[in-house]
Amino acid sequence: MKDIYPALDPIAIKLGPLSVHWYGVIIAAGIFIAIYLSSKEAEKRGIQEDTIIDMAMWMIPLAFVGARLYYVIFKLDYYLAHPEKIIAIWEGGIAIYGGLIAGGLVIYWFTKKRGIPMWLMLDVIAPSVLLAQAIGRWGNFINQEAHGGEVSRAFLENLFLPEFIIRQMEINGVYYHPTFLYESLWSFVGFIVIVLLRNKKHLLLQGEVALSYVIWYAAGRLWVEGMRTDSLYIPGTSIRVSQALSAVLLIGAAIVWFYRRRDYPRKPYYTDGLQKKKVKNGGQVTE
Repeated sequence: MKDIYPALDPIAIKLGPLSVHWYGVIIAAGIFIAIYLSSKEAEKRGIQEDTIIDMAMWMIPLAFVGARLYYVIFKLDYYLAHPEKIIAIWEGGIAIYGGLIAGGLVIYWFTKKRGIPMWLMLDVIAPSVLLAQAIGRWGNFINQEAHGGEVSRAFLENLFLPEFIIRQMEINGVYYHPTFLYESLWSFVGFIVIVLLRNKKHLLLQGEVALSYVIWYAAGRLWVEGMRTDSLYIPGTSIRVSQALSAVLLIGAAIVWFYRRRDYPRKPYYTDGLQKKKVKNGGQVTE
């Protein structure tokens, strides 16, 4: 008889009627690490460390709203029938692209208000956001969601996965592709690669760190999304929303990179930071 292993408990702590879910703990950990790393990097590039925290106070709640709204819109029939589930984010249903769109709008508004170059700000936070995404995918692991199609146990063993991952990928006696892991590893490797490139003097222009993030993440998501069984679809079609958006972002970022490189005079390098630039309410001039 086939062994059935119990899934990990999605609840981390119970305090009376209050339950703290691992999903939320993991997401919060990713956000905290991203803010910390971004703050330290911002200071190196001439932006006051507190500026990142000030921006995060706006960006985090609005990004969560955007992430949830994006997911709800593409599952509208279900949520119209179960409106009480709209706020149940601890059960999953946070769409990364929705959060990135909302977060991007906040960054645009915030940098305009503070007089900080938007591209530089995006460059500062983009790799840390990618790391947060890598960490956040483990929340999907705990919830046994965002997985791919059916596979055999032997397939998972041949990937040299630790037993706890193999066991968690068994749902109702069936093993599934650990697509959460594929995306997490892709994002983590991307974080390392982009940070290494970002620190090379006179290599990337301001804006190209952020564009590298878009290209890297979109390429990985385009691949991983094709294996998932819980994809959101464009209504009335068999087109996966995240794959279509990934393709648009991948091509769009490459085109923007090409045209920005053609501009004259050339954009400042990322490592130049805010040198010889005047900013208000949060910038430090480093002439």
